[in-house]
Amino acid sequence: MKFQLEKTSSDSKARCTKIETDHGSFNTPIFMPVGTNGTVKTLSPVELDDNNVQIILANTYHLFLRPGDQLIAEFGGLHHFMDWDKPILTDSGGFQVFSLTDLRKIDDEGVTFQSHLDGSKHRFTPEATIQIQRNIGSDIMMVLDECTPYPCKYDYAENSMKLTVKWAEQSMTYWQENPSSLGINQALFAIVQGSVYDDLRQKCAEKLIEMNFPGYAIGGLAVGETAAERNRVANNCTDLLPEDKPRYLMGVGLPEDILESIELGIDMFDCVIPTRNARNGTVFTSNGKLIIKSARCKSDKKPIDEECDCYTCSNFSRAYIRHLFNSNEILGLRLATLHNIHFYMQLVREAREHIFEDTFVSWKKKMMEQLKSNEKTMVNEK
Repeated sequence: MKFQLEKTSSDSKARCTKIETDHGSFNTPIFMPVGTNGTVKTLSPVELDDNNVQIILANTYHLFLRPGDQLIAEFGGLHHFMDWDKPILTDSGGFQVFSLTDLRKIDDEGVTFQSHLDGSKHRFTPEATIQIQRNIGSDIMMVLDECTPYPCKYDYAENSMKLTVKWAEQSMTYWQENPSSLGINQALFAIVQGSVYDDLRQKCAEKLIEMNFPGYAIGGLAVGETAAERNRVANNCTDLLPEDKPRYLMGVGLPEDILESIELGIDMFDCVIPTRNARNGTVFTSNGKLIIKSARCKSDKKPIDEECDCYTCSNFSRAYIRHLFNSNEILGLRLATLHNIHFYMQLVREAREHIFEDTFVSWKKKMMEQLKSNEKTMVNEK
């Protein structure tokens, strides 16, 4: 993986970078749609490409359970299996495993868990998760970490952070000693943990930086903490993390959260929000969220967003899409998802343009005000 820092804002930490992988390059700031099972729900790879998606995220835990990483390897990796020729990032499965509170047991060497599908028992170790991701053939792999809950007591967060550092070191060793059997150069990112405790985050970051990973993620956020806590932690972490390496904030999220985090120096984002919300009938617009299933859209001839040029907004009215949802037609889910993905990709692309023009902060302020426009209406509709 090659990394290039192209531009930093003069009045914030917002920055533009370029990251090159074996399956092409992508520009940051970037949002990665979540393709949990090797598919971004309801959309084809062609539609993702048409909407300027440059990289997607796939889930190690889910792909390990079904269809199995060995089967994916037999097809030459996930790119071939799902017919996607652009970069893929895989998480380690840690978040999914640790969310199975009643179905897993953690020890110093890894975690034993029961499948949420059939109850079968499995074990993830730092080495095992790297090998699974080797078989999947992703361009960027994540180390196994423990994602702490919120709220979290200091002692628990400290022990969890130490375990995350230990596992990161084991992951790095296995990654270096066991190259890809698929012939793919795969980068490995470490994950900074420590809950909302600044001293623990600093200790974790410093130890991981010493190991010289190709990239760094900030994990354990977007799990219930306040926006102020999240921003403080992210800001402190980007002060510590190397300028010449990618910075990835895991699991964030809403358009306004992405803009705030870009200003703090974050490069990469992922979240299920745009796709999951779309399937539930909530779409994102330049004026904030819109519940497309609401009564006010019943005879509305306008597109979802009059400022959007996606396929959905170029061809269909709010009234028609509402009709599709109320009739349980699959096309409604597809059109809403397509719009949300287009909106997110447009948002980060415009952010990049304004960073290059050195107008990001003023543009972000304007966007944040616009994104709040529909809030009162949303409250009334609930």
